[in-house]
Parts: sequence; structure tokens; C-alpha cells
Amino acid sequence: MTAAHVVTVAKKLPKYTRNTSDIIPFVNLWLSGQENRFRRKVVKIFEGAGVDRRYGIMDIEEVFTATSFEEKNNIYSREVKLLGEQVLQKSLQKAGWEVDSLDYIITVSCTGIMIPSLDAYLVNALGLRKDIVRLPVTEMGCAAGVSGMIYAANFLRSNPGKRAAVIAVESPTATFQLNDFSMTNMVSAAIFGDGAACVLLSSEEGIDGPKLVGEEMYHFTDATHLMGFDLTNTGLKMILDPDVPEVISKHFPEIVHPFLKRFGTSMEKVNHLVFHPGGKKIVRTVEELFGSMGKDIEDTKEVLRDYGNMSSVTVLYVLERFLQKGPEKGEQGLVLSFGPGFSAQRILLEW
Repeated sequence: MTAAHVVTVAKKLPKYTRNTSDIIPFVNLWLSGQENRFRRKVVKIFEGAGVDRRYGIMDIEEVFTATSFEEKNNIYSREVKLLGEQVLQKSLQKAGWEVDSLDYIITVSCTGIMIPSLDAYLVNALGLRKDIVRLPVTEMGCAAGVSGMIYAANFLRSNPGKRAAVIAVESPTATFQLNDFSMTNMVSAAIFGDGAACVLLSSEEGIDGPKLVGEEMYHFTDATHLMGFDLTNTGLKMILDPDVPEVISKHFPEIVHPFLKRFGTSMEKVNHLVFHPGGKKIVRTVEELFGSMGKDIEDTKEVLRDYGNMSSVTVLYVLERFLQKGPEKGEQGLVLSFGPGFSAQRILLEW
């Protein structure tokens, strides 16, 4: 049977960056018309979010300036094209692949609106083949980086000797709502950052990277209210239910154990946890669940600390860290992310 392998992961960051400590004075200024107790609570959320630094497609002054949805989305479109082009080029150079060797391109983004989608622009910008198969994934949120890999794996298994690129580019900064003083907007502002990543996968013979042993999606029933965006006149307004960590915890055994069993393994045999850092509470919830099995998610916490939650991009930064470590032959990794739907996406890797 034809196998799909991860060849490499590359990342690219926007040009603007700030430490959380540098952002807090802007938060205080933004909330100057609110009650002192509320303002202090929000500052504590920023300080306790587990994010030390983040990157953005806009400078901090621009983020806190009142502009229209159209203006923010125009910035998103311009910068996403640039980051997508840069990260795809970087990954191709890293793998030693020619631009015209790609057979399949999947682009992932949920933080802005573009028609034609990013992949169409990349075909022109990089001179990709005219017969390349394109798939834009636009509405799967934080889970979409893993979703893109699942779609690529299915394509590659059906087509021996082919190459695929999954490009995730996100700017939660562009969705920040200046006049929304809900706790959801405060929490999302405290944890999210911008970034881009590209995963190259192949069904060619003799690939050294980890093999995708199996992959599945898990859909929670009647849970569409937990996470997503409302499309408003001021832009994409975050939906983030505080019950998310509890719901994940409740479903966790059903998400993980049957999946691993179907592919002839178990949590005891899994060496590496490539987990998407949705936020501090979700990280803590999953850490408690994995910790009881003698596992850790230190790489997940470090990615959250260094970059924030970049939606679909973030788990790919965690995956890159594991590829750089060079796990031993035969070791396994569980890739796991959660997103709107509500859903969990899972991939079992074997080095």
C-alpha cells in the first residue's frame, strides 16, 4: 500500500512583534473608559495567558486603531499572500524540491476572506504547474492545519509518487474587535498571534520523514456553539465558549484510545505528543490528562509562550520542533488539534 510521509515543515513570521509586557500599556489605554476592576481583570488575563511574545501583520498602534472590516481585510489579504509565498518557497528550498514538482496544494486560513483563495495567488507568484490540484480550507479554525494534512494524506495514498504542500497562514490580529468588551474578546486578544507554516508531504519511495500511519476526524454532537466566528459589520467576531476545556476533557478518552487501537497502538506506546495549544486552560486540561499517562506537552507550551495561538498554524510549529529533534526510528507521535464544529483532528505518525 502506498504510504504518505512528512518531508519537512517550515515557518514564517510577520515583521511586527511585541512582548506581552509591551502590549499591556496599550490594553490599559484601550480600556481607559471601562471600570478599574474590569481593566485590572483583563490585564491579569494577559499576564496569565502563558504567552510571552507574539507576532503580527500590523504594528500594535495599527491594531488598536479603529478601522473598517474592509481596511483590516485588505491588510490581511496583502500580508497573507506575502507570507504564503515566503513560507512555501522556504519549505521547497529546505526539501530541495523544484517549484514545478508539486502535484497538490492545500491552503488553510480562517481569519480573513479572499476570493480567489490564497492558493490561486501562489500558483501565479511561484509559477506552480498549470495542472496542480488546489484545495482551500477556510472554515475549520484551529483544527485546519491538521485537516489539511489529512486531506493531503488521502490524496497521496491514492496517488503514488506525488508531492503535496499544506500552507497555513493566519492573522487573528485582523479579527480583533476594538469596540467589543466581552470576555471572549479579551481572552482571544490575550492568547492569539499571527504566523505562517508549510508542511511538505510525499508518497514517493525512500522518504526519510515520519509516515502517516492513520488519521481521523472526531465530531462532537450538538457543539457548533462552542467555537467559531460571527460575521459582523466590524469583522469576524470570535466565539469561544468557556466550557471548551471541560467538553474536551469529557470526550478525551473516546477521542484518543479507540483511534490508537484502530492502528495497532496505544497511549503507552506513543512517544511524542504534537498538540495544538488552544490556550492556557486547554493546555492545562490536556496536560492533566496526558500527565496521568506519564507524558508531557512541553513543546506545546513553549510554542504558545513564544508565538501565542496562531489558529491552524500553531500545531505545525509544534510538529517542526519534533522534526528538528530527530526522533528514533520506530517512535510514534500523536498529532492532535481541536476546532469549530466542534471537532478533534488526529494523526498518528511513525518515524
